[in-house]
Amino acid sequence: MENLPQFLIDLFNQQYGEEITQKIIQGYSAKRKTTFRINTLKTDVNSVFEKLDKAKIAYERVPWSKEAVILKQAQEKDIQALEMYEKGEIYLQSLSSMLPPIILNPQPNTDILDMAAAPGGKTTQMAAITQNKAHITACEMNPIRAERLKYNIEKQGANAYVMVSDSRKIDDFFAFDAILLDSPCSGSGTLNIKNENLSQKFTMKLIEKSTKSQISLLKKALNILKSGQEMVYSTCSILSCENEEIVEKVLKEAKAQIVPIQLEGMEYLPQLPVKLDGTLCIQPNEIFEGFFVAKLKKK
Repeated sequence: MENLPQFLIDLFNQQYGEEITQKIIQGYSAKRKTTFRINTLKTDVNSVFEKLDKAKIAYERVPWSKEAVILKQAQEKDIQALEMYEKGEIYLQSLSSMLPPIILNPQPNTDILDMAAAPGGKTTQMAAITQNKAHITACEMNPIRAERLKYNIEKQGANAYVMVSDSRKIDDFFAFDAILLDSPCSGSGTLNIKNENLSQKFTMKLIEKSTKSQISLLKKALNILKSGQEMVYSTCSILSCENEEIVEKVLKEAKAQIVPIQLEGMEYLPQLPVKLDGTLCIQPNEIFEGFFVAKLKKK
């Protein structure tokens, strides 16, 4: 706790009250279990479980996704040593970051945009959900991160076109059937409490910079989303100023509405209270990172 900036604790106390703030801080301190997603473009669920059993790696499943796996003791390095990791049959991914593609529920034969796509976990997950039958454009403005994105898309056997560009600059002439905007954010849901430089890195200035880009990205997303279609806005922040307040601000001007999130097994998620009905905020704990998801429909 000593590494957590005081202003952040104050923000949490204001937003959630002291009791929930303490739970969030405990969640930061918890040693998070390794999780991964089974890549159904290259294998099937049962084959992966057989291989884990053979390797004597204990695991558990989650109620809201057949492809998500929690490892009971094994670490990332244990998984990276397996042939199925090398072949791209599994992808190391946090459980929270698997939620936005599942909630978006992309469909085959549609045009999908992933607006801030690197390193590619959600892009390749959407390719798997649609069994490579959708036209996915994955946008990444940082050339180094874009290379990582291309590498992961190829390794996972996913079909996606990588656009090395700031997605805010996409021409309004384009129109998409579904958009995933996992927006750059302060990362307040995923802080490493052991980092001694946390107070220097995590600042009010970072939050302010994030909220500016979040507003312009969400406005752009709703501009290029086809009428009557849906998009997902998500962040790995648990601060309402980056989440509900951004959505509310943009919805005041945009012709769009919130689609209440419905997910089979949603009651098993560690949820934080939200200021906007129908949205979802995940509390960090030993299994989940802190995360926010909202689903929007363009009128």
